[in-house]
Amino acid sequence: MKGKSSSPVEASGRSYEDQASQPVGWVERSETHQCGQSGENDGFCCALPILQNPDGPNPTNLTAPLQAELADIAAADLTRRRRILASPCRRAVIVGGQEKINFASNDYLGLAANADIAGALADGARRWGAGSGASHLVSGHFAPHEQLENELAAFTGFARALTFATGYLANLAVTPTFAQRGAAIFADKLNHASLIDAMQLAKAGGAAVRRYPHTDMAALERQLAASAAAAKIIVSDSVFSMDGDLAPLPQLLRLAEQFDAWLVIDDAHGFGVLGPQGRGSLAHFGLPAAERILLMGTLGKAAGVGGAFVAGSATAIEYLRQKGRSYIFTTAAPPALACALSRSLRHIEEGEPLRQRLFAHIARLRDAAADLPWPLLPSATAIQPLIIGDNTAAVALSAALWERGLWVPAIRPPTVPAGTARLRLSLSAAHTEEDMGRLLAALRELANLNE
Repeated sequence: MKGKSSSPVEASGRSYEDQASQPVGWVERSETHQCGQSGENDGFCCALPILQNPDGPNPTNLTAPLQAELADIAAADLTRRRRILASPCRRAVIVGGQEKINFASNDYLGLAANADIAGALADGARRWGAGSGASHLVSGHFAPHEQLENELAAFTGFARALTFATGYLANLAVTPTFAQRGAAIFADKLNHASLIDAMQLAKAGGAAVRRYPHTDMAALERQLAASAAAAKIIVSDSVFSMDGDLAPLPQLLRLAEQFDAWLVIDDAHGFGVLGPQGRGSLAHFGLPAAERILLMGTLGKAAGVGGAFVAGSATAIEYLRQKGRSYIFTTAAPPALACALSRSLRHIEEGEPLRQRLFAHIARLRDAAADLPWPLLPSATAIQPLIIGDNTAAVALSAALWERGLWVPAIRPPTVPAGTARLRLSLSAAHTEEDMGRLLAALRELANLNE
């Protein structure tokens, strides 16, 4: 797509991702909506641009600056919107009364709607109730939580593991806990937002922060060598969520050993997918569960459920349990989720056919995409970014695919650097050969329309 004038959806009227100049959060009340609803509505339909100001005609001093900033966001084609699913997370989902092939989720193994895992969740709720009632350290740690932590430790090869309600909370616990006043953090510039926020919390607590160019081990080594900090912490994603590439974990571990540093690895997109039996990025590289490593993994992507864990040495995990604020001061996840995750671990361990199918899809996409005008970033993982460049062109291409029954999200700044707006193609073992063929045919058709 060469620019705004080359949109393949201009003739079709307003698309699902139409980027109007009005801020998100307002509702147009009298038009036919893409989801099939029309006339008066309560706003809970498709995510169309907003025309009616919810604060009334005279915004207050509090809301006027917010409205102005929202208008700026919309004018830059950066408005974020939600779509409402009316079906489980599967390869094909129902949105606005229409079926779409889902290339947007992180359900890499297709386990999110697995009947066996859902059954374990339902059985767990009947046995243990709907909620935990308290934090883990008060009265919210149940037998299923304990069992899951033991299973995760064994699965990853570490001495112990600690579970969290989300990956964000897990990352907010680790870095600030181990990088206190006088410590120095060394972080990849393309780390996930949760790692960046954790780094900022640690900085507020007195830690020094250094960011090295993406996967640049020479730059990291220079930074480590120049640091006189008493404690050093290297922090990196294993699979980068918007680029799909792998961090050089063997070199990171070598530098951590050379400079006696902790190594914090966020394996959100590697756990369940990479390595023998899906044991993650460390296993993919044949690396040991070293004492200096703190491994975070999320359980709502390949595992198909929700939550996260941190695995490490017995001492490190006990220290995190005693000092990690986002572990201590939050309600534990429902024990039924732990029941579902224990079942999910079995499916991951026995899921080699699923991983083989996923990697066959990846290879097919990369081979076929060589003829497209938009480059794929070098990625061997389920995350396949197709670089479009211009924000409006990326949104238009996403909308054109949507009209063809394919859900492929456009990712724009500030999530990715300016000028690198992209389609983030997220592949799953649940996709069929027909799904892949349909995606590739649509991309070729739209490429031809914009020659």
